[in-house]
Amino acid sequence: MTKPSESPGAPPEYPRYPQAPPAPPTRVPPQGRPEHDNLDYRHPMGVRVHYRARQRTADATALGRLALHLPGFLTSLLVVLGTAMVGEVWLGLPAWVPTALWLASGALTFHRPSERLLARHLLRLQHPLPSELAVLTPVWREVTVRAGVDGNRYELWIEDSDGLNALAAAGHIVAVTRRALERLPEAQLAGVLAHELGHHTAGHAWTGLLIWWYALPGRLAWRGLAAAVAGLVRVASAFSYVAAGILVVLFGGIAAATLALTYGLPLLLLPLPYLSAAVGRRAELRADEHAAALGFAPMLSRTLHDVLAEESRASEDDGLLARLLSTHPDHRTRLHHLQRYLADQR
Repeated sequence: MTKPSESPGAPPEYPRYPQAPPAPPTRVPPQGRPEHDNLDYRHPMGVRVHYRARQRTADATALGRLALHLPGFLTSLLVVLGTAMVGEVWLGLPAWVPTALWLASGALTFHRPSERLLARHLLRLQHPLPSELAVLTPVWREVTVRAGVDGNRYELWIEDSDGLNALAAAGHIVAVTRRALERLPEAQLAGVLAHELGHHTAGHAWTGLLIWWYALPGRLAWRGLAAAVAGLVRVASAFSYVAAGILVVLFGGIAAATLALTYGLPLLLLPLPYLSAAVGRRAELRADEHAAALGFAPMLSRTLHDVLAEESRASEDDGLLARLLSTHPDHRTRLHHLQRYLADQR
């Protein structure tokens, strides 16, 4: 079941992005070759299009990441509940009130004003200038129409960065770096945006924010505890190594008692970064598949070749541990997975 949109004669919607902005900025073509691969606009403004009734889902990688972070969520819940119980003793506020508020705060993932605060102050993104929207708007519209997605549900942002990159965050944030906007041809820019749209439609973006938010209390408590223990051991060792040893044994006993009371739940957090990174790498390949299914495999492949060439000149190969903790597969792996789509389009 689909819903029609933008049919001729339909009442105009409030324009989130201006349709007649000033002239776009000068875009420098990639060195060594002229501007190429202009986007084939199959759906110009005013043409009737159809959107999918189901605009977003949660694929296996999104659900897998949520499942992996369940121990982290439970740890954070214990931290919040324990803090609330202390507050109840001192302030008289029932412990269930702050705990319930924290549990309900995940709904802010899809709250537009909260997303804008996240974009501006945490992700350091900027609103596009009218001239930048002149480039982004038609490309974004073509990508979303091909996907059967209402592009007006999302907000476009700019990251002031020199990298050829983009990101999808929260429920409606799509951002590209200023260099990608200025350097990439239209079709390659469309391939990058199609990849980020894949993160949204598959549920990777909003689940990632939920995971980060609900793991935050546990992560802060762990860092605070580790800093306190290290500080106390340093102070004790300044007076006596025996005192430092006693503190280590004392905190070790407390840690063992905590593990016993929580049935070893914190131990499940140790392999979590590696497992989560592996699922994150799979999510990136899923987003590549989304872009390729829309016809952008050659453009995305060309962009990956450009980034690979830049990185090979700028840095050496990462170590094994860094690769295991990386949430993105290396560019050669992504290019390998795109080969079957390139073969189908020849």
